[in-house]
Amino acid sequence: MGLFKTLLGKGNDKPKKEEKVLPWIPLTSLEQLDEIEKRSAVKTQFIFKHSTSCGISSMVIKMFSDRYSFSQEEADLYYLDLHKYREVSNETGYKFQVMHQSPQLLIIRNGSTVAHESHGAIMEVDLGKHI
Repeated sequence: MGLFKTLLGKGNDKPKKEEKVLPWIPLTSLEQLDEIEKRSAVKTQFIFKHSTSCGISSMVIKMFSDRYSFSQEEADLYYLDLHKYREVSNETGYKFQVMHQSPQLLIIRNGSTVAHESHGAIMEVDLGKHI
């Protein structure tokens, strides 16, 4: 009987891992890019460009979310759905002088991109050194 419960998914009393909720700020307008530039003078600004149709992007954003540990006082964390807000995605690249990639993380300080990575390399960025 225990075998059937296991095979059918019953009897698994392991607690589910609680997903961390990050303080994402949706990046949806061109005006926000000017705000990010200004705010970067006093606080680190992270922009995560995410492709909702890409499996790699979904995997990387989950891994990024699992390791992100900064408060809203330490940094602002922007989420950009690059399919839904393509114009904003394009302008982000122009404004912050970074060629488009997906997924992509931009770190903005004092109005400039101080670091950026894409795909799996996002996980290698030492986020703490930019706070």
